[in-house]
Amino acid sequence: MKSAVDQHQLIGGVDKQFLVAPVKSAVRGLVKQHLESFNYFIKTEIKKIVRANNLVTSRSDPNVYIRYTDVWVGRPSEVVDGVTDALSPQKCRLCDMTYAAPIFVNIEYCNGRDSHVMMKKEVVIGRMPIMLRSLSCVLHGKDEEELAKLGECPLDQGGYFVVKGNEKASVMSSTAKTKSKAIIRMEKAKIYLVLNAFTSKVPIMIVLKAMGMETDQEVVQMLGRDPQYATLLLPSIEVNHQPTINLYRYSVAQNRYAIFFLMLIALLEDFNHVRNIVN
Repeated sequence: MKSAVDQHQLIGGVDKQFLVAPVKSAVRGLVKQHLESFNYFIKTEIKKIVRANNLVTSRSDPNVYIRYTDVWVGRPSEVVDGVTDALSPQKCRLCDMTYAAPIFVNIEYCNGRDSHVMMKKEVVIGRMPIMLRSLSCVLHGKDEEELAKLGECPLDQGGYFVVKGNEKASVMSSTAKTKSKAIIRMEKAKIYLVLNAFTSKVPIMIVLKAMGMETDQEVVQMLGRDPQYATLLLPSIEVNHQPTINLYRYSVAQNRYAIFFLMLIALLEDFNHVRNIVN
């Protein structure tokens, strides 16, 4: 007689109950790279940009100058009648506003040869849209109860902006020469990604693991906690548990292997292209 655990095991050795169990992990998956890139920009890169162009001197009198000594991005807020109010993403959606924060600088300046060097702190030089769930966002670090009070879905992992009330996601651009077309195709209940840059189709689980998700469980819960999503993805997950497709299984086992597998496909495609030209 099979045990209770065995009864939950589906074809290919995939535990459906495990797939729909809650994931206790940090923000990962499809938005991880967007959040990390934005956080790096507002904490590090923006300071490097200002440091490289920190001195502005008058052309007519070199003794007249302004120097930026520090720069940082504040918290999302708006100024109404001289009063600064905090902003939330939900408020911006409802009021057709942009979820943005002020950019502050500390400066020192001189008005001429006989003038003393003067300093000013926390001067606002502009505003920057803030990515939801980034380090500068009011949603960062909030639990489910706090997110609910702010009108946010706990399953929304952010990674986008709210501009004039509309949610805007950042996308990678491509030139006409390198323009690619991505197609999601289902064959025999299994899902594949088809790119015109590749001649072979790529199992969707490899693509999702390469984008940051580390387990089958995380992939399922990116769609939702309803068991129907586990059922939908089960054939695609089983591909990685079949002993006849060891390369796929090991490629998807960890994020770095999935990335390596996609790189290997690209290299093989380039090799075949060169070989066809030579022949």
